[in-house]
Amino acid sequence: MTPSTRNSFISLAQNQRRIVLTVIYSAIVVVSFYLAYEIRFEFNVPESYQQERWRVLPVVLGVKLIALVAARQLGSLMTYFSIPDLMRLIWAMAASSLVLFAPRMLGWSQWAPPRGVLLTDFMLCLGTLCLNRVVMRIYRERLSGARRAAPGVQEQRIAIVGAGDAGASLAKDFIAWPSRGFRPVMFFDDDVNKHGRLVHGVPVVGRPESIVNVKDTANLAKAVIAMPSASAKRVREVVTLFSQLGLKVETLPSLEELASGRVRASRIRPVEVQDLLGREAINLDSARIRQEITGRRVLVTGAGGSIGGELCRQIAALNPNRLLLVEQSEAALFMVEQELNELGFAGMILPLVGDILDRERMEYIFARYEPEIVFHAAAHKHVFLMERQPAEAIRNNVLGTRLLAQIAVAHQVGAFVLISTDKAINPTSVMGATKRLAELQLMAISALQGQGETDDGRAAGPGPLQGKRRKGARTKMMAVRFGNVLGSSGSVIPIFKRQIANGGPVTVTHPDVTRFFMTIPEAVGLVLQSFVLGADGEIFVLDMGEPVKIVDLARQMIELSGFRVGEDIEITFTGLKPGEKLFEELQHRTEAYAPTAHPRIMRFTSQAMFSESGVQELEKRLYEMDSNQLRALLKRLVPEYTPFLD
Repeated sequence: MTPSTRNSFISLAQNQRRIVLTVIYSAIVVVSFYLAYEIRFEFNVPESYQQERWRVLPVVLGVKLIALVAARQLGSLMTYFSIPDLMRLIWAMAASSLVLFAPRMLGWSQWAPPRGVLLTDFMLCLGTLCLNRVVMRIYRERLSGARRAAPGVQEQRIAIVGAGDAGASLAKDFIAWPSRGFRPVMFFDDDVNKHGRLVHGVPVVGRPESIVNVKDTANLAKAVIAMPSASAKRVREVVTLFSQLGLKVETLPSLEELASGRVRASRIRPVEVQDLLGREAINLDSARIRQEITGRRVLVTGAGGSIGGELCRQIAALNPNRLLLVEQSEAALFMVEQELNELGFAGMILPLVGDILDRERMEYIFARYEPEIVFHAAAHKHVFLMERQPAEAIRNNVLGTRLLAQIAVAHQVGAFVLISTDKAINPTSVMGATKRLAELQLMAISALQGQGETDDGRAAGPGPLQGKRRKGARTKMMAVRFGNVLGSSGSVIPIFKRQIANGGPVTVTHPDVTRFFMTIPEAVGLVLQSFVLGADGEIFVLDMGEPVKIVDLARQMIELSGFRVGEDIEITFTGLKPGEKLFEELQHRTEAYAPTAHPRIMRFTSQAMFSESGVQELEKRLYEMDSNQLRALLKRLVPEYTPFLD
């Protein structure tokens, strides 16, 4: 079928629908007006008024059809009817009644029905039009085959925790779609004023704690938490209570998703551990961030990783001129490219396979695509893995960052943002020490900018630089530190999930070990905010909230999976691995703290000294020294580092 033929069929179908609606609405208008006379005169209409009724009827029909067209009712779907449609019908019928009453006020009573007839006609016509739409909606929601539950399928009886707008919307969707197999039978809510009331015909039986009294008789399959504004502590209490009673617990999406209007029954999901951690919503300066990113050429290294991929997603949504995705793993790059393509960013992104240690490749990318902003997320980050092979951590995290920063300076990149870690603070691991050394050399490169050029026109700074740069041009250098990211590769949550799926035990290093946690979108949003706030040569630390005990995290994940700690799945303690801390810290002993315009971001200025000759020695002897010698040299370059020596 050609496009023109298809368009003709669509146009024909639309015209047929309008004709059918016109006929239906005309019949309602005519019958309502006819009955209005009968009711006004108690079904004994005088002869003179019968003649008036037939004389005025064409005028009434024309005026009301014009009002319905103006209210956009002849183009609407009959099976969809809501408050906005009701308001339009009220407006149309009220306006048409006023128009029909106008001739009587002007003395043309022969063209105007009696006032009692007009009032009766208004109520009859409006009521019948609404009833017609409601019946059609009921048919669509309750009786149509697509929504009816399949024969023989048993509906699951569910409880909804939260009788507010979110819970009511969820109940309405479940009731309207029996084919989904869920039947809400009760609400729980902390508001005592709602107890004993009905929400869409479903009773509010009491506080969530009253589940203990009704569970045995209610025959519930699961509970859905619909409290998007509740505190994490309260959600935690409810989840623990219901899980202990053997009920499966699910939840609605976040408050942001609710506000966007995307909440539907199909969007409920299992409760995740991040729902219980008490992270407050972040207020970002979205307008400023968009202003800094829109229309710019942005490069992200490590684009296939957890943080790099989320950076790409959030930056792409800000409409940059070009988004360059640099990643050495072909498989990881392919996956993030496919995801961004599906989100509609295919024309904006450019995936580039490349290793940040490959000078020629990086020089080519910077010369060919001229990025204006660089977010450097590529790194070796697994603490215990890097502890056993420090040469690779140094090579990638230190030398790779130095090379990339130098190339960025040489090509007049506007800003260079290093993604660092809280493990760089008074580090005890090789990974943390290399990240700290990367910060120090970034600050050193920043300090040396603008101090002149070498004789061959290359910019001054540690190590060789290639390419030309304008005298006085500066690259804004900054680093952003944050803690563990929920769900990132190598984090404890995927490990715990796998151990729980295998039946345990869940392994924790130490009963008292704590960590800071953030969600991936939260961390990346604050990275972008730090980029906007930063000037040059600064280190930003994100406010990560309260530290979380890993053993508590493990216990919550076991309970969320429907198991009992110690009975179904054990928690065992393995002891701290080399390089691991009991707790993470927020600032170095040598750093001064300063607030920023954003309450969740802190600025640190460091007085630590940087030794370029020491880094050069590391580079030359990287594969000549053993692990202990490398750690000892790292200790010289990062004095606050406390190494673990074999």
